Amino acid sequence: MKDINILAIETSCDETSVAVVKNGRSILSNIISSQIEIHQKYGGVVPEIASRKHIENINIIIDKALKESGKKFNNLDAIAVTYGPGLVGALLVGINSAKALAFSLKKPLIGVNHIEGHISSNYLSHKNLKPPFISLIVSGGHTHLVIVEDYGKYKILGRTRDDAAGEAFDKIARSMNLGYPGGPIIDKISKEGNKKAIDFPRAYLEEESFDFSFSGLKSAVLNYINNSNQKNQPVNIPDLAASFQEAIVEVLVKKTLKAAEKYKINEIVLAGGVASNTRLRELFLEKLDNKKLFYPDKELCMDNAAMIGSAAYYKYIKNDFSDYKLNAVPNLDLTSL
Repeated sequence: MKDINILAIETSCDETSVAVVKNGRSILSNIISSQIEIHQKYGGVVPEIASRKHIENINIIIDKALKESGKKFNNLDAIAVTYGPGLVGALLVGINSAKALAFSLKKPLIGVNHIEGHISSNYLSHKNLKPPFISLIVSGGHTHLVIVEDYGKYKILGRTRDDAAGEAFDKIARSMNLGYPGGPIIDKISKEGNKKAIDFPRAYLEEESFDFSFSGLKSAVLNYINNSNQKNQPVNIPDLAASFQEAIVEVLVKKTLKAAEKYKINEIVLAGGVASNTRLRELFLEKLDNKKLFYPDKELCMDNAAMIGSAAYYKYIKNDFSDYKLNAVPNLDLTSL
């Protein structure tokens, strides 16, 4: 069987990434140009700045990805690109670049959902992983609990009703003057703190619900900080970080394991930036019982084009191609596939 080489582009937020992926499972190249340093002084991503940097970087990154992969344009079988969800201006840079390549090379164009890409990152780290499994997707913009019934076939069990888990990490880190992005910083500082020092609320919602809510927890942490400041009481930052983090990961783990029990699925797959959180992984391993846990390599937890190339492969073999009307969909849902 002929190898399928797909060049994939990911520009949904503040990483300009291009990859070449073979057969949906092997990374030939995965170039990621991060804008973290640019956006740090603003405490978060500035959409207009992100879009401009993508325009500056995209052709350079495409060239680097091709060179590292050892492939030339005529060795490619398709061009894949993230078309949502994400920042509309940032998405359009990637989409227009992909359209230009697909048109000029006369290759199929494949639009990929960013969330599906995060799930598919696990196929690159775990070559034998196959559906069905339960996936917890946790990042700065998304918190989803999903049954992956087959490649490209998803049943959403729950999602956040307000802040995504990664968004809560970023906002609390900002309130503690820890910097951006907040997740990795809080994860590191928490190792020096007592996770039981402060009893923050856990929002489990209705008994049968698999949805998430982190706005109440965020408010509780902000109130704790404000009350301490008003009373001139010093805040133990490691204890605060550890207690806040524990409140988030306990809810994520408990709801995921409850879903796995209800649907009798033994394989649990983590995806998204927060999947690299060490306490989240640790607590899952403590509570797993007879279930198996999978998560991507660290570089594949962050936004990257290799995960888009992996997802695109399973569309390619079904001839599920996009036309040149493909457009950015900032609020694209997983069920829109």
